[in-house]
Amino acid sequence: MTDAATAGTDDYSGLLGAFRYSFRASDSLAFRLYVFVSFVLGSFLAIIFVLALVFWFTEVLGQSALRTTSNAFLGVIALFVLGPLFAPVLFVARRHRRGETPRPAYDTLLALAGFVFVVSLYVGIVITVPPEYQSPNPGAVGGFLYSLPQLYGLVPPLVATLLIFALHRLAR
Repeated sequence: MTDAATAGTDDYSGLLGAFRYSFRASDSLAFRLYVFVSFVLGSFLAIIFVLALVFWFTEVLGQSALRTTSNAFLGVIALFVLGPLFAPVLFVARRHRRGETPRPAYDTLLALAGFVFVVSLYVGIVITVPPEYQSPNPGAVGGFLYSLPQLYGLVPPLVATLLIFALHRLAR
């Protein structure tokens, strides 16, 4: 077989192909688990973002253009949530596809950083919960998170995103 014929069997195209490819190419059990979790969570979040966009379109129907800029903002939020969620999968797929030999723990480190990002999304959401929806008995950690200003809800996902990119750069 020629190189062009064999390249198609190991290569992937698109996001879904990267998920399949990186799942098969990695030897790390933690990374394979992250591929599954990020696929399921990413699919769920993508559906939520599409439904939110449809809802917002129906809410602003017939209103001025100045009040409809939030629709574009939803796309930016989706990009900043789904991008770091899928980044470890895409990084590992690219490394394996190119035949580069990263450090042995590269896949596992990126998986762990991905799980930290997932937890940071939850922590960020807890920080931004409006007071009327907060739990009456949140405990010590919940009380601390509720006491933070709502803008601080951006900090945990941002730090976790930077961790993913830092580990990608350092572990290769």
